[in-house]
Amino acid sequence: MKFLSFLIIFLALSYRETRAFRFTKSPTNLTVTQGNAARLGCAVEGLFEPEIVWMKDGEKIFSSDQMYITVEPYHWETFHSMKSVQQQDAGKYWCEAELQGVTISSEPAWITVEGVPHFILEPQDVATFPGVPFNLSCAAVGPPEPVEVLWWLRGVQQGKPTPSPSILSVPGITGSIKFYCEAKNARGVSVSRTGTVHIKVLPEAPQAVHVVQMKENNVTLAWTPGFTGYSDLQACTIQMSKKSGERSELPEQRVPVPPFQQVIGGLRCYSNYSVRICCSNEVGSSPFSGWVDFQTPEAVPSAAPRNLTFDLSEQQLSLNWAPVEEAELHGRLQAYKVQWIQRGESQEALLFRENRAHLSGPGRFFNSTFQVSACTMVGCGPWSQPVLVMPHTALPLPTQRSHMWVGLLLGALVAIMIGLLLTVLVHQRGKETHYGSAFQPSGGEAIVSFTAARSFNRHGPQLPESTLDTIGLSDDLRNKLQDVLISEKMLTLGHMLGKGEFGSVREAYLKMEDNSVQKVAVKVLKTDITSSSDIEQCLKEAAYMKDFNHPNVIQLIGVSLHRRSHQRLPVPMVILPFMKHGDLHTFLLMSRLGEDPFVLSVQTLVKFMLDIAQGMEYLSSRNIIHRDLAARNCMLNEDMTVCVADFGLSKKIYSGDYYRQGSVSKLPVKWIALESLADNVYTTQSDVWAFGVAMWEIMTRGQTPYPGVENSEIYEYLIKGERLKQPSDCRDDVYEIMHSCWSPVPKCRPSFRQLIDQLDAVLAELSPGPGKETLLYVNLEGEDSEAEAAQRAAALTPDEAVWGVPWQCAGMEENEKDWLMVASGVGLGPGSDYRYVIDPRNTAEEGSSQAGVGVSQEEAKEEDDDTVIDV
Repeated sequence: MKFLSFLIIFLALSYRETRAFRFTKSPTNLTVTQGNAARLGCAVEGLFEPEIVWMKDGEKIFSSDQMYITVEPYHWETFHSMKSVQQQDAGKYWCEAELQGVTISSEPAWITVEGVPHFILEPQDVATFPGVPFNLSCAAVGPPEPVEVLWWLRGVQQGKPTPSPSILSVPGITGSIKFYCEAKNARGVSVSRTGTVHIKVLPEAPQAVHVVQMKENNVTLAWTPGFTGYSDLQACTIQMSKKSGERSELPEQRVPVPPFQQVIGGLRCYSNYSVRICCSNEVGSSPFSGWVDFQTPEAVPSAAPRNLTFDLSEQQLSLNWAPVEEAELHGRLQAYKVQWIQRGESQEALLFRENRAHLSGPGRFFNSTFQVSACTMVGCGPWSQPVLVMPHTALPLPTQRSHMWVGLLLGALVAIMIGLLLTVLVHQRGKETHYGSAFQPSGGEAIVSFTAARSFNRHGPQLPESTLDTIGLSDDLRNKLQDVLISEKMLTLGHMLGKGEFGSVREAYLKMEDNSVQKVAVKVLKTDITSSSDIEQCLKEAAYMKDFNHPNVIQLIGVSLHRRSHQRLPVPMVILPFMKHGDLHTFLLMSRLGEDPFVLSVQTLVKFMLDIAQGMEYLSSRNIIHRDLAARNCMLNEDMTVCVADFGLSKKIYSGDYYRQGSVSKLPVKWIALESLADNVYTTQSDVWAFGVAMWEIMTRGQTPYPGVENSEIYEYLIKGERLKQPSDCRDDVYEIMHSCWSPVPKCRPSFRQLIDQLDAVLAELSPGPGKETLLYVNLEGEDSEAEAAQRAAALTPDEAVWGVPWQCAGMEENEKDWLMVASGVGLGPGSDYRYVIDPRNTAEEGSSQAGVGVSQEEAKEEDDDTVIDV
């Protein structure tokens, strides 16, 4: 009963509260001149304070220009203010108040904005044929009304003003012209955008015709349209030919556009083609683009070798077959594969370059079945019809009849001896391949030696060689690497040169097209890969290196894919030039701690720094951020030139000037810039920071940076202003250069171009030569005069001139100067809109309106505060 009584009392109070909950004041209709201020008000009464919001055209208004005050107990009032009313502020306004789930609304009010006319339809560009009449449209509204429109064509007024909306009929023209319209009412004049009337002409030839994707018998072409002739392109015509410039052997294809892409089918594998394209609009067709040549990829042969025969003698078994026709080969013949089955079990497959084979020990092939197939780089084709080798074909019939018992005895003895001999040979040469021994040509020709290939495995079925099309790479990456893919058969791996977090580097020998052998280094990804993304991450490094051409940046030779048995995905291998002296960090350590230490002069060390700076300047000019620059990732070639290498963490910047790391990965903490540690933001300036650390490594002959500081403590160490200390035998000017790389403000660090100039000057001073002038460092980014710079330099004490205010530079933002505790200020000027002209007759009345069109200094300051600059 007590609970029921309490509930009744509560409901009664709630009913009383909601009945007393009402608006005592609603907003009123306003007609405001554009640019003037406006204010709307609402008041609400109730027992408890409600939540009041302003609504405009059915949506809540989120604005700081609102006021909420208590008029008296149980009575509240709210105001919504607009400092400078514009056309977009016109509309329906009201208040809503909510209390205990009950929402009430005030009466609505309308704001009508009066001012210069507002365009609702501005003139648009027009394309037309010569001599064909056309119309132009323009519409503007007030208030106040009416609004009249005046047309201007070629800078000449066209007739008298007409009511809005207005249509201007223009007779045919023969050349391009400009036009615009003016809208006028009692408040002033507005000027529309300037439009252009273009004359339709023939389009220009397509550009950038290229192959997007290539398969065995089809190719995907893409192109960029040229100038369209001021008319939409309707279709494009594709012509194909076997050789550039000759008549097409394939029918023309006319395809609708867009998209500017087309798949061409019915092509032959491993064949050369040329393509050119023209496009047409309603005027006519463009010229053809230039011929673009391409070659379709190889494929597996479509037919088996024919006429397989054998000849069995006492010394050997000879096999012969007809070569596969070129039209059925679909590629370049790599070998013929001979398969034989004995007692129902498949034996080791044999490979031969010619269309014949000679096998010793004929007795072991009795009652065996032989088949042969042709193989290209892609794989092997179908098998020929099986041929059975019978023992009675080895000897003449009279000998069999007269010496039956002798033949049987000798056959058994020979079989036992051959079996023993084969057992010994197989044991001693278990790792040898028939691929090489079967390729011995007759006569005095040189023997061709081949390395055992994974795709021809003697212990099981053949593993098909991996291609870029079979491992799920992105189309863009696959197209970049297609022309640098090297068959695994051409590589012979040697001993390991080094091992790291992401894989190992091995010495190897690469067989070239002219049969010469080149010593290379092969970077092999760890074998515990589980997805195509792991492979893609490794091969992206090769994609970056593909087009590098600089003496201080390591160049790519090619990429290869190592196929593994019982594994779906291959291991990617990046083939690089062999560097005689290895990585720079190991070389520096060996000079100090090796079995035979050696002296490195300061001149040599500065030359190492200069080589790295030149390589990094080249990379930055190609919009590449390295992100892992360190002595361990720089290589020394035979003539002691340093090459920047290991682009595993590199990123290409396609827009802007920074890259933001989006996922957690293992990164070299002691080489990473302060802003990168804080925000995962990487720029060329963060590479400059790492270059300063690499300079320190070089000067200390391979010491670990920040000795005694743990990786987890690096950020706190740097944020306090601490940096790497000057090495004991480091010149002051060299330390000043590396110290300038560690400014907490990225823009205050030198560019690689400036670092090259500074290191060049140090190297010139170390080298013997004529007297040198004093080196002056000039800040090219500042705008101060020489006299002002001299006065500022004179005002600093000798210590402050270098380290008193470290890393200061011109053009710094306010928040950047906070890092360096340097006070500064900046001013902003008001803006304006040039398109609105106020009628002189309304100058007094519209004074505040004109001021409202511009931007006040306070608003400009607020706008500036909202600007965020990612460093």
